[in-house]
Amino acid sequence: MPFSKLGLYSSLVRGAQALGYTEPTPIQAQAIPVVLSGRDLIASAQTGTGKTAAFALPILNRLGPHRATGPRVLVLEPTRELAAQVDESFQKLGQFTDFKSVVLHGGVTLGPQRNALRAGVDIVVATTGRLREFLDGTLIKLDTIEVLVLDEVDRMLDMGFIEDVKAITRLCPANRQTLLFSATIPPQLAEVAKFALTKPLRIEIAREKPVTASVNHVIHPVSENQKLDLLLGLLKRDDFKSVIVFARTRKGADRIAHQLRLENQACVVIHAERTQGQRVDALDKFKTGRCGVLVATDIAARGIDVANVSHVINFDVPLHAEDYVHRIGRTGRAAATGDAVTLVTPQEANEIVAIEKLIGQKITVVPVEGFAYEGGSAPRIDPANPLANSPKRAGHQQSLGAGGKQKGDSGGNQDKVYKGKAFGGGNPKWHSKGKPGAQWRKSNGG
Repeated sequence: MPFSKLGLYSSLVRGAQALGYTEPTPIQAQAIPVVLSGRDLIASAQTGTGKTAAFALPILNRLGPHRATGPRVLVLEPTRELAAQVDESFQKLGQFTDFKSVVLHGGVTLGPQRNALRAGVDIVVATTGRLREFLDGTLIKLDTIEVLVLDEVDRMLDMGFIEDVKAITRLCPANRQTLLFSATIPPQLAEVAKFALTKPLRIEIAREKPVTASVNHVIHPVSENQKLDLLLGLLKRDDFKSVIVFARTRKGADRIAHQLRLENQACVVIHAERTQGQRVDALDKFKTGRCGVLVATDIAARGIDVANVSHVINFDVPLHAEDYVHRIGRTGRAAATGDAVTLVTPQEANEIVAIEKLIGQKITVVPVEGFAYEGGSAPRIDPANPLANSPKRAGHQQSLGAGGKQKGDSGGNQDKVYKGKAFGGGNPKWHSKGKPGAQWRKSNGG
C-alpha cells in the first residue's frame, strides 16, 4: 500500500517520497490510520522500523495550516539527541507545509528557544527536564495541546522520568489525543498507560529478525590492562568501517577517545557532560563518515540513528543486560545485519551470563592471539602496530593480523571453553600475572 492510500495530504506524501520512502513500513501502515482517527494508541516496534514517521505524518496531517497560537502538539523524548532527531524528521516530512516547531532541551541557552515559543509554534519536541524549566518560569502553557506523544517510553522509565511525565501530562487538556511509542513493552508501561491514555488501541509489530539473528555476537576475552590494545587492533581492520564504542562512564569514554587520538585514530565522543554543540558536531561527523569511530556512554544507545553502522564494540560490559540490547540496536537496524563485539575480563563474566539469558543465546567466545590469561603475563603490544607480531596461543583463536582471518578452527567448532576454563558459567579462574589494570578501573570510575 503506498502512502497516498493512507489518507494523507499530497504535500505529506511528497515529503515522504522526498526522503526515499516508497511504501509504509508495518508500523506506519498500522499506526497512521489510527492516529488520523484521533484514537489514543500504544505502539511497539523495534528500533529502525520508522516509528517517528508513524506518528509525525498523521500529526502533520491533522494540524493543517500553521496557527500562531499556543503549541498544539507536544512530543516528549528521553534525550537531547532523540529530541533533535525527531524534530528533524518533522521538518523533512513536512517540508512542503508551513508548520513551525521548536526543540526544547538542555545544553544550550534558553534565549532562542524562548524566542521561538513567543513567535508561535505548532509543535514542541522536548526533553522533560528542559520543559519543566519553561513550565516553572511560565514561559509555556500546555492548555492548547491537542496531541501528546510519549516517545521511547521504555527508555524514559529506565531513566527515572516517570514522575516528570505524570506532572507534564496533568497540565495537558483531558480531551487530548495521546500516543505512546516504545521499542519494548515493559511491565511498568501499564502504569503510564493508566494515567496518560483513554481506551487506547494497541499495536505490536513483531521483530522482522530477533536480536540474535540481525546481529552477529562475539566475545573477545582480554585482561583489563590490554583492553585498549585490543580495541586499537580491532579498529585497524578493514571491515571496521563505522564503529560505535561503548564505555560505562563519561570519564572512561573521554579516556578511550584520548588514547585513540594519541594513536592517530580519528574519533568523536558523546556523553552527558558534552555541550549540545559538541554532541551535535560529533554526531554530524559520524553520520557523514568524516569520522569512523564514535565513543559513547549509554546515553547514546537510544539517541543515535545512523545508517550502516558496521560494528558496536562494548569496551565495558554493561551492568544491566537490557543496556546490551539497546547498545547493539545501533547496528543490524531494520532488515540489515551488524556485528556486536564485547571485550570481556574475568571480572565481567556474571554480566555476560545475564546478557546471554536475556537474548536467549550463548555468545561465541573467540580468543585473540596475544591476549591470553594463562601461561604468564599477557604481552604488551606496540600501539603503533597492534597485534602484528603476537605470539601464537593454543586453542581456537582469531588473528587480527593479515585481514583478521581466523586461524585454526574457522567455523562451526567454536565452543565456550578456552584453556579448559568455562566462560559462560560458574566462576571462571582466568587470570593474568601482568598489570592488574588498576589505572583503567580508576579512570572508568569503577
